[in-house]
Amino acid sequence: MQAKGKPTYKGRVELKHEITTMDCFLLRKNLQHIMKPDPHAKADGKYLIRSVYFDNIDDKVLTEKKEGYYRRDKFRVRLYDHNTDFIHLEKKSKVDNLCQKKKCRITAEEYESIRHGDIAWMQQDSRDLIRELYVQMTVHQLKPVTIVDYEREVFIYEYGNVRVTFDSAIKTSFRNNDLLNPDVIMVDVLEPNQVILEVKYDEYLPDVIRKILQVSDRRKGAFSKYQVSRMYG
Repeated sequence: MQAKGKPTYKGRVELKHEITTMDCFLLRKNLQHIMKPDPHAKADGKYLIRSVYFDNIDDKVLTEKKEGYYRRDKFRVRLYDHNTDFIHLEKKSKVDNLCQKKKCRITAEEYESIRHGDIAWMQQDSRDLIRELYVQMTVHQLKPVTIVDYEREVFIYEYGNVRVTFDSAIKTSFRNNDLLNPDVIMVDVLEPNQVILEVKYDEYLPDVIRKILQVSDRRKGAFSKYQVSRMYG
């Protein structure tokens, strides 16, 4: 009889590094030879990501991140290039060093209902993630708290399902959750010369990419856009 062990958590590895704009320029030049750009990007290879993160009055999500909880979840609603016709609710989970993400489509009207506390409809919704968020909003009093904007450039490598991203121009709102308003006031949270490099892959990182990513001046860390945005409120 086969022994039963703990269930395997199938997730992706995510490594984050703070690099300079010069490092970003050099890495981009090298990665272009072996990786493909994101086909959904604009002509300059980038797109704008806007997310609003959920938390409660006790900063449950922020505290779990700061204290490095072994397992933690965070909910966010995300759109791209201010396109309100294509919005996702996402749940990002982390167990140790592995990440997993679930998402579902929502409408602009549904987000506005959530933002204003009209959530009774979520309890019987057909989407699992909507019902799960309803539980969290009811039990832990989660609500959309802070918007985070940034520009992202993505390179893709088929083997190992690798994504290398450069995130820049990270901005945050002052506890404003008006996600659909393109004119909401935002403030910069990064130094002018700073870029966040993220490397995401499944089971292995191919050597050819690993060698390219060995830049001289970088700091590996658990950088969190939500955490740094909360420095402003």
